[in-house]
Amino acid sequence: MSTDTQQSAEERARERLVDLAAEFYDQMASGEIPQLRLPTRSKSNIEYDEDAGVWVYGDRTSTRTAKSVGGARKLLKASYAVEFLVRQLKQDRSSTLRELYYLSESWDSEQAAFNDQSESDKLVEDLEIVTSVTREDFHMRPEESGATLIGPLRLIEQTRRGEREIHCQEDVGEGGYQIPNNPDTIQFVDHDIDFVLAVETGGMRDRLVENGFDDGMNALVVHLKGQPARATRRITKRLHDELGLPVVVFTDGDPWSYRIFGSVAYGSIKSAHLSRYLATPEARFVGIQPTDIVEYDLPTDPLADSDVNALESELEDPRFQTSYWEEQIELQLDIGKKAEQQALAARGLDFVTDTYLPERLGEMGVL
Repeated sequence: MSTDTQQSAEERARERLVDLAAEFYDQMASGEIPQLRLPTRSKSNIEYDEDAGVWVYGDRTSTRTAKSVGGARKLLKASYAVEFLVRQLKQDRSSTLRELYYLSESWDSEQAAFNDQSESDKLVEDLEIVTSVTREDFHMRPEESGATLIGPLRLIEQTRRGEREIHCQEDVGEGGYQIPNNPDTIQFVDHDIDFVLAVETGGMRDRLVENGFDDGMNALVVHLKGQPARATRRITKRLHDELGLPVVVFTDGDPWSYRIFGSVAYGSIKSAHLSRYLATPEARFVGIQPTDIVEYDLPTDPLADSDVNALESELEDPRFQTSYWEEQIELQLDIGKKAEQQALAARGLDFVTDTYLPERLGEMGVL
């Protein structure tokens, strides 16, 4: 994204925050009790958009109003947060979600201080929803996620010292290129990538890099670091949408890892308001599959009761109601086992890069 485009995004964020504050003011000036209308943020109001292939909020809404003491405090906190964010944007500064929580302790009204960080985090999400602006454009960032990528990609990133061009193999160490908080500040220059491989665990990511998988297969290896951060999902989506690259997700073989895939492909319930911005519905799952556990006789752990409950829940989840997923999940429930990515090492340290992934990606038509 160019500096001009980024600047316009920041101006839009500022404008919409000011508009929200003006709406509160106009309500009070006209003798109305201030209120804020939001989508009801509960699981019962999350819908799976079949056309878009992502989770979105439904039609139910709730109203926050100053009619009650509790409601008035929430709107007061929102007003102080809006003022802080507008000032931050004017000064071209940024802050973390954790800092916002602590900063509220210094505001001149004790009633505006947040009780805990979960409260301030949720308020930032509310502001994203009502303004249709992402927190990245508010200059808000989480604590560093440390997610990285490595592969034949050349990009330009915006830094405090201006633009910097980076090749994500030649100009980085074995740790790779660290994904910035706001990937929309990155401009893709050129690449020799055939596909994007999003990997759950650090151990498997390191194995792929050590074995030269990114180089030998023209793969861009993205480390998800477990449940992926928003920045990781956003850059993955941009790589697919803007560069036309296939995205495949490589995780452990358990229900919680299948949900990691679901987060990349379809979005998460928590960030349903950003699914169209973050999710890549075309992403595909490469493994570990329950059929792999059987076929390769992988080392396993028994399914815990919580695993069984999660798998049964996934059978009712629209994201997993396909013949492929129903077959895999029912097989896993039948064998009662789960396996980690690193279990492939039982077949040799090179097995994953020389045999498993090439064969699976070939079957999928990616290679």
